[in-house]
Amino acid sequence: MWTGYKILIFFSLTTDICAETHLSQGEAEPRPRFTRNHTIFEGSRHKRAIFQGEYCRRFGCCEARDDTCVTQFYEANALCYCDSFCERDTSDCCPDYKSFCHEEKEEPPFQQPSDPEGCFRGSQHYEEGSVVKENCNSCTCSGQQWKCSQHVCLVHPELIDHINKGDYGWTAQNYSQFWGMTLEEGFKFRLGTLPPSPMLLSMNEMTASFPPRADLPEIFIASYKWPGWTHGPLDQKNCAASWAFSTASVAADRIAIQSKGRYTANLSPQNLISCCAKNHHGCNSGSIDRAWWFLRKRGLVSHACYPLFKDQNTTNNICAMASRSDGRGKRHATKPCPNSFEKSNRIYQCSPPYRISSNETEIMREIIQNGPVQAIMQVHEDFFYYKTGIYRHVVSTNEEPEKYKKLRTHAVKLTGWGTLRGARGKKEKFWIAANSWGKSWGENGYFRILRGVNESDIEKLIIAAWGQLTSSDDP
Repeated sequence: MWTGYKILIFFSLTTDICAETHLSQGEAEPRPRFTRNHTIFEGSRHKRAIFQGEYCRRFGCCEARDDTCVTQFYEANALCYCDSFCERDTSDCCPDYKSFCHEEKEEPPFQQPSDPEGCFRGSQHYEEGSVVKENCNSCTCSGQQWKCSQHVCLVHPELIDHINKGDYGWTAQNYSQFWGMTLEEGFKFRLGTLPPSPMLLSMNEMTASFPPRADLPEIFIASYKWPGWTHGPLDQKNCAASWAFSTASVAADRIAIQSKGRYTANLSPQNLISCCAKNHHGCNSGSIDRAWWFLRKRGLVSHACYPLFKDQNTTNNICAMASRSDGRGKRHATKPCPNSFEKSNRIYQCSPPYRISSNETEIMREIIQNGPVQAIMQVHEDFFYYKTGIYRHVVSTNEEPEKYKKLRTHAVKLTGWGTLRGARGKKEKFWIAANSWGKSWGENGYFRILRGVNESDIEKLIIAAWGQLTSSDDP
């Protein structure tokens, strides 16, 4: 029996020694019961960085710990690993692990993505060749850059802010009808009165002897004294014809007042634009002396008879009205009204125009006694922004750029005056004037402007006329 025990013990020791010897010689696939944490396994992983050859390069690299990521290290007659776990204090990595696995996993250097073709405006992308509008300037996307025109725009937001933040006695507004226009286009299309001719400037000034200065009220509005006999502003739009609009409106007011309300029709500026052909260009500016000549010699029909055309560019050269004299100083239309809904084609005429003194008091006397008058003024770019208050020209900086130092001539209708506290809380005098830019502009189509200081040349040239009425026209 003792002999049997000896045989059993000898067999067991022999088996263990054989197993350990097999592992140390490099078993390609270790038994599952062994792990890389076991001492017997750790002892078999030698440092072998001194050996060269293709190991990981041939079998590949593994992440984290992967005991199957192993290959035979023939030079050392052992196993080596190509997983990231092999990089420990006691390394059992294959010789080419660092040179191959690190190089393989190394991310390519970051490259700035090339800009897509086209241009960006804010966060929005535009294709090459795209054109966008910025106020009055056009910008084209070319070569991944915006190339913009350099026009001076009519709407100058910085100047509008400057006016509204200052104490100038009036407020400014950014009007949509002016947005997108150049300053030159604003002057060209929204005004339209030629500078006064030497003949007009040489006219003798007439003065009224009454009422005395002391009897002039502090506030006067023509429509309050003659309700229903004066006429509100029209809209010339982009037709440069303030010469026609102001003349027709002043004449209509004067005829209504002189006839004591018998003839209250507003007169047609379109009749002047289309038919007053000499020395004027319709919607491309005209002279007020020629307009008054036409009123005296040919006469006008009512605005209802000859309304404004929607498209002045295609129709302003066609005169749809004509008149003839009856031999007794009156003219009669020879054609029906262009507006077929209006039956009255009566012709209204005026006497020769006369010039009022530039003296503030004389202008006030003329208005309160005979009705509204025509005024010629100089327009700066800031006038287009007027919304409310007492206008005075405001520059954006102490040294105004040359490109903004432009002004043009404009014709308006003075209808009254008043006194209010204005800039810096001071009491200021003003004129009330009707413009021809529609009722959405200014104070329902009107504006107030400093009085008595010839602001913007408003008092330099004042014109008026009488209605030409025969005895049969008297009320």
